[in-house]
Amino acid sequence: MAVRRPAYDDLLLAAGVEPQKLREAHRESDRSGVGILEGVSRVQGATPAIVAGALAEVLGLRVHDKVTVDDVDVELVRPISLAMAREEVFLPICHDGAFVRVGIGDERAMRLLPDLRLLYKKPIRPVVVPTDILRDITNKAFDRAARSASSVMEQMRDEGVGEDIDDGNLNLDADLLDDPNQAPIIKFVNTLLTQAVKDRASDIHIEPFERELAVRFRIDGVLYEIVKPPAKLQASIVSRVKIMSGLNIAEKRIPQDGRIRTRIAGKEIDLRVSTLPVRHGERVVMRILEKGTVFNLDQIGMGAKMVADFRELIQKPYGIVLVTGPTGSGKTTTLYSALAEINAPDLNILTIEDPIEYELKGIGQTQVNPKIDLTFASALRAHLRQDPDIIMVGEIRDKETADNAVQASLTGHLVFSTLHTNDAPTAFTRLIDMGVEPFLVGSSLVAVQAQRLVRRLCPACKLAYVPSDAELKSARIRREELGDHTIYKSTGMVEVRLSDGRVEKTGCTACLKTGYKGRTGIYELLIVTDGIREVATQSAAIIKHKAVEEGMLTLRDDGVRKICEGATSIDEVMRVVTVEGLAEL
Repeated sequence: MAVRRPAYDDLLLAAGVEPQKLREAHRESDRSGVGILEGVSRVQGATPAIVAGALAEVLGLRVHDKVTVDDVDVELVRPISLAMAREEVFLPICHDGAFVRVGIGDERAMRLLPDLRLLYKKPIRPVVVPTDILRDITNKAFDRAARSASSVMEQMRDEGVGEDIDDGNLNLDADLLDDPNQAPIIKFVNTLLTQAVKDRASDIHIEPFERELAVRFRIDGVLYEIVKPPAKLQASIVSRVKIMSGLNIAEKRIPQDGRIRTRIAGKEIDLRVSTLPVRHGERVVMRILEKGTVFNLDQIGMGAKMVADFRELIQKPYGIVLVTGPTGSGKTTTLYSALAEINAPDLNILTIEDPIEYELKGIGQTQVNPKIDLTFASALRAHLRQDPDIIMVGEIRDKETADNAVQASLTGHLVFSTLHTNDAPTAFTRLIDMGVEPFLVGSSLVAVQAQRLVRRLCPACKLAYVPSDAELKSARIRREELGDHTIYKSTGMVEVRLSDGRVEKTGCTACLKTGYKGRTGIYELLIVTDGIREVATQSAAIIKHKAVEEGMLTLRDDGVRKICEGATSIDEVMRVVTVEGLAEL
């Protein structure tokens, strides 16, 4: 006589699920068409471990809760889609003798076993995996299984894709999707975007030359070559990008700007696309912007005292706070973090940007458009009629914008903006050079912050060492400044112990063999005091001397602090701060 298996309800109630939660789970199951166990998870009536135990008890299977992505054979994953694996809550894990072991997290996955048996031509051995573990290893396994852009390009070469394209010219009378020769191009571009997001790239460069097409990613501020497709594919690849971004594929003589909105690996991604005609075709640069980015002053690398001072400054009722530095030094991130810090329902905050990179909730954002005479200066004049409390001007580029910003600050508004100068003291002379009245510069400025971005050392492969006297002399750093701190350098290599006990060095996968992972800022905050105002019309050197005398830490000082903290290397600080800057003690 067959043994009756206990019902899910009995098992879940016995495990401590409240009856009310169980009834809600049944309603969720009926409404959404999911299994009862998924319904229980959605109403948070049981932990994934309890749900897995109930499923295993009913199906007569065992729970496998120690599985990791390293246990997954990616060759088993490639024939199925990520959408199916997520929807049906299953994942092929590995070969188990004559069987294929498949992890399941819901009773619905059982109906797929006959199909999987046909797909793999082997019997299937299901095991129950808690859904939180299963979802995690599913994402990681498909990430590993995804082919890189170079692999896709190699496959295209093997299949002869592009050999019959005449000089890379695309037939504009046919849709890319309708041309079977272009299907690999679509796959290549999609893979390129996916790999860029996976590799943490901020920009994708597609650059045509006479005999080849170079594709490079900017990762942590440095460009790396990724793949070199044949030159004949250039027009097809660029046309595919143009179609995705809504640009005119027939117009190749003028620059164009567009935008791609898509979802990659579960993240909403905006890509700002720019095309530019060059000697051998069109150059494309795509800036990757992740939607939902959280801006926080505590996470951008300021020291504790500096972030406290900066917080106090951005609470001022009026004045100008300037952030200076070269392109790509993180100025916009700092200003967005400041706005996020002070944003409140009782404040009217407006911004003028070129372009708007991220949407900030509760803040009015205006994008400049010179074609219709909507410039920084004209937009700033219009904003002053909108009863603002705080205005952010993306950049002060000319005298008119500078004059308007100064007048806004003097009439009771707090103004944030950026300026292209090498350090904070030079901002005073730069504004005067633009034509701002010298006596107004000191009275309107509240603070100037200069900054740079340095790459963080990869925690998996950074190496502690003692810098030589020659290295410190070259960096203009005194050994006593480093104190007894442990100093690290980048390697890009990790040690792996082999099965026979030998230790072998291999490229670090955590940082893509670069030795660095992520970036942080180094900062120089000049607070405008009465003493600074007295010298505001003099040279930048005199202003800097006075600021240091009053306690300002220079970019060089903050760089040394980051070195002592083990966040970055001496080489990296030297890369972004001039030797002259490092020499100033």
